[in-house]
Amino acid sequence: MSDLPLSRRVVLGGAVAGGAAVAIGAVPAATPAAAHDSSGVQHPVRLGGRPLLCEPYLLDPRQGGVYVVWHTEEHGQHAAVLAGKSVAGMSDEEALEAATGQRRAGSGWRRFDADTARLSRTREDAASGVPGRAYSAVVDRHVYRHLADVSGLPSGRTPYRVVSVDHRGRATVTPAYSLAPAVPSKKPVKLLLTSDHQLKDMTPANLEKVAQTVGVELDGVLIAGDLVNVPDRASEWFDSTTGLAFFAGLTGRATKALAGRTYRGAPLAQHAPLFPAIGNHEVMGRWSDTASLGDQFNDPQPRSVAERLWRETRPRGDDRQAWIAEHSWDVTTYEEMFPYPRSGAGGPRWWSRTIGDVHLVTLFVTQIWRSASASGRGKFQESAADLEAPERWGYGQHIFEPVKRGSEQYAWLERDLASPAARRARYRVVMYHHPGHGLGDNSAPPFTDPVQTVRRDAAGKVTAVTYDYPLADDQILRDLEPLFSDAGVHLVHNGHSHLWNRFRNDRGVNWLETSNVGNSYGAYDVSSGAARNLPDSPNNIRQGDPGGLAPIVPTIAPLTDAAGRPLPYISSNEITVFSVLDSAAGAVRSYRFDTRDPDSAVVLFDEFPLL
Repeated sequence: MSDLPLSRRVVLGGAVAGGAAVAIGAVPAATPAAAHDSSGVQHPVRLGGRPLLCEPYLLDPRQGGVYVVWHTEEHGQHAAVLAGKSVAGMSDEEALEAATGQRRAGSGWRRFDADTARLSRTREDAASGVPGRAYSAVVDRHVYRHLADVSGLPSGRTPYRVVSVDHRGRATVTPAYSLAPAVPSKKPVKLLLTSDHQLKDMTPANLEKVAQTVGVELDGVLIAGDLVNVPDRASEWFDSTTGLAFFAGLTGRATKALAGRTYRGAPLAQHAPLFPAIGNHEVMGRWSDTASLGDQFNDPQPRSVAERLWRETRPRGDDRQAWIAEHSWDVTTYEEMFPYPRSGAGGPRWWSRTIGDVHLVTLFVTQIWRSASASGRGKFQESAADLEAPERWGYGQHIFEPVKRGSEQYAWLERDLASPAARRARYRVVMYHHPGHGLGDNSAPPFTDPVQTVRRDAAGKVTAVTYDYPLADDQILRDLEPLFSDAGVHLVHNGHSHLWNRFRNDRGVNWLETSNVGNSYGAYDVSSGAARNLPDSPNNIRQGDPGGLAPIVPTIAPLTDAAGRPLPYISSNEITVFSVLDSAAGAVRSYRFDTRDPDSAVVLFDEFPLL
């Protein structure tokens, strides 16, 4: 896997053609045209462009079509996808001629021109790692998204290539990859279950082992949030000097050495559509032109606080919705990166799709992560230095988008799980970020709105601001779990605690976290003897699952403790885990790989049926 192909840079003359889907054989030959740069200078269109910021990735397959997306650092002159059975045999020169209308051909391939738009919030700062660049302050970084709607596809896989021409006429041509329309209803599928990549050290090894074990032509990659660390930092998505950028790992362009072996990830995104969910690391906090991106990420406030401030200040000439987002929290970069799938009610934030015989529902269920430390701004209190400055309060570990009964998201979910599409599916899967049942550190405190207590002295001065999280009000356990049980949900796929554990409730709903690619926060179970660092309170479950379920020991090859007893979890910074839903077998299989021994085999350690 260390020699996976990258975009190739090549040069040739040709004219830039416009339009939507174009049957290349119907385009008459044209005289070679010139591209114009910003100064108006003409340049012949030729091979030799800079590499794309990322190889193409696929989104939201449907009947007869799928979206192809890629990114560059400039708008460019032309961006297109060539798709068809003849594409795989084209040379780079032939592909460029086809993409720019200079090549006559019969049937066998078509051109789909991309819509191009600049991402509106991508930036870099002093903490960024961009090859050949350094930043001393927060600066905009221009990133352009090219999105092509490839339609009219036959069933099965079709070769495709991307051609991207910059403002100087230099073209980049990718190798041939494959795409496919949506898997027909009731047909079996294979889906990768993953999450929390976050530029973690084991991610490239993990994805490389996925490809070696089950191949790259999966029917979907289900990512339960936390794709990067700081979502507006462009380099974390594309070209971080760590070698661990999100798209680098998923397209085979990563670079990470572990125990003497260099891992590149795998070209999964070029062949398998991505189905992501929003985690807390896809949410930016309050906007600033000067604060570091990390500080902005860690500085969200609840929407209700920003709305109150808007009513009190009534800023003139500002768009209310945009102003409130800039003064609370924002997911714009995520939504622009993954505009599909989407729903009418939730847009890209919550939606559902039927993938073969699996009905997938994806929710926006996450909150800001705060430290459990007893000092400073955190889960349970405001910093002593900020007590008289509410504008600096963090408002505890507040929920971004409510999912409790009566919320817009809950009402949509209730309708969706009762829909004919959900009821006809053989399996119903719900994906979101925050754990409902789990042994991880992030399974507590409860997923509920923090209850704030403000204490004052006799003179009215604030002496303490504290937060509590009533367990009885946990929105996942109180509201979502009964709905899942009643609707016959087979699997809940979540992330957030960077470990593997699974549970099953008495109504048959399976809960799985399988996000172990590094930076594990530990497993808090009687078998480990560890307890979460939380204040003593009936609301704070310091050991075990806060929802009261017993963790399930892997069925095939569990890890064991020092005494040889099987463990019901994997929480490791050296052993990485991934899971695959195989609907033909009606099972979810989990695999582990020990990065300390590069020559060791991938081990199937757990399998359970979806009944």
